[in-house]
Amino acid sequence: MIGLDIGGTKTRGVRFEDGQAVADESVGSSNVQNVSREEAARHLAELFALIGGGAVGQVYAGAGGIDTDADAAALAALIAPHVPGARITVVHDSRLLLAAGGANTGVAVIGGTGSAAWGRNGHGDEARAGGWGYLLGDEGSGYWLGREAVRHSLRRMNLGLEPDELTMALLASCGVEGPAKLIALFHSTDTGRRYWAQRARSVLEAAAAGHAASQALVDQAGRDLAGLAVQCVRQLGIDGPVILGGGLGMNVPRLQESFRSALAAAGISDVRVLEREPVFGVLQLVAEQDKSGLNHTRQG
Repeated sequence: MIGLDIGGTKTRGVRFEDGQAVADESVGSSNVQNVSREEAARHLAELFALIGGGAVGQVYAGAGGIDTDADAAALAALIAPHVPGARITVVHDSRLLLAAGGANTGVAVIGGTGSAAWGRNGHGDEARAGGWGYLLGDEGSGYWLGREAVRHSLRRMNLGLEPDELTMALLASCGVEGPAKLIALFHSTDTGRRYWAQRARSVLEAAAAGHAASQALVDQAGRDLAGLAVQCVRQLGIDGPVILGGGLGMNVPRLQESFRSALAAAGISDVRVLEREPVFGVLQLVAEQDKSGLNHTRQG
């Protein structure tokens, strides 16, 4: 069996034999919400060349932006040539996260290149929050932090203020001389969601160095992610657990603290930070799938 975790920045693939990972590789993103279909296909070909394809009984893939059956079918069609005859299941990547956290019910929150939450209760009811993409949402994500760093810098410029620590770090990261040039760069076809999500590092480093405005942005990101969780928890009528994952969620203590505090204020105390990569949740999901007799490609 092969498990895939397809995010906005990278695609991770793990080949399992008898429940053990025997190959584990990462390539660029294969998410057609973030890259062209041609680039997605190229990255998948690269990945399967590394972990092996061919005689595989099942592929279980989680990806952002899987909102309809058509989304799932489109991704499955890109995977299928590498695993002829395999059963291919495609779900929203938040499902991987919940399973990787060892939970059958609860709410999973992704704070990475983008943001989204998904949950399920004991009755099988499901709820989603966010996951609309960077033009409509992605609050609390890496992209959001990168964009807000640009906005912060432009506001200071308009006020006639000198560039501060965050702006200086952002300009250096982007390789431009002044805030005014950020406008054209932001709208350039040479940059995009992934590029600006990577600029989140400037915010995180400035926050760690004590820059108050950057700290406020990180704190707001945590609260925004918590808001997605609260929406799902309320819809499902559960108390938790809420599991936080994604590159930001798993690696930024200040964001985690803000996330926990906001949920505590909402009366939610069972909050966990994911300790293993979401792709390893496929083992639990496949077991559940086999138990329920689902034998077809579907969306999450």
